[in-house]
Amino acid sequence: MSEANESGAAAPSDVSEERREHRSVLIEADGGSRGNPGPAAYGAVLKDAETGEVIAEEGTAIGVATNNVAEYSGLIAGLRLAEQLAPEAEVEVRMDSKLVVEQMSGRWKIKHPDMRPLAQEASRLAPFGTTYTWVPRERNRHADRLVNEALDGTRSGVTYLGQNPDADSLIEEIESPGEAPAGVPSRGWSAPGASRRRSSWCATGSPRTPSRSASPAAWPAPTPG
Repeated sequence: MSEANESGAAAPSDVSEERREHRSVLIEADGGSRGNPGPAAYGAVLKDAETGEVIAEEGTAIGVATNNVAEYSGLIAGLRLAEQLAPEAEVEVRMDSKLVVEQMSGRWKIKHPDMRPLAQEASRLAPFGTTYTWVPRERNRHADRLVNEALDGTRSGVTYLGQNPDADSLIEEIESPGEAPAGVPSRGWSAPGASRRRSSWCATGSPRTPSRSASPAAWPAPTPG
């Protein structure tokens, strides 16, 4: 029912079979921390840019980290989903983090040492021609919801949507997510000094909780990296 991808993680076999159908994809990514630094998580959504269909989504807590680290982690998670599920597709990234969008577009310098390895990993994953678009928070609600679900402990890991409707009980636990470069997050990663988490690969939807423990206005604004 499953096969190992290049990183050694198990993934549903039907996902790899269908990934070539997507000619262009949209990544919606977000990250946040309750406190800066504080308990942090990221959310990433991969959509078919032509149909708007959600291909996969991820929401994962990363322990204690800054808001900016969480934002970059969401970007990296989205780019990894695109690399796995739509490796030949054109990619557009939409985020409400002005910092990440401007830095990844090359218009702002990356000064903070904690941001450099994250930006380097994102650049490595991003296909040639990837574009970055800033959007207001109200247009990034899906990824924002995933962040809050992860922070509330109601979800952790990747959910594949619309790929295998008969596999309602398929849950693959990632035991060996692969090694990432030093200072760069992998799925289920934890910020330095925080405990490491495992993430789940799911074929069906996860619990939805519209409530938030912190409003957007209460989150610290990103600081230049």
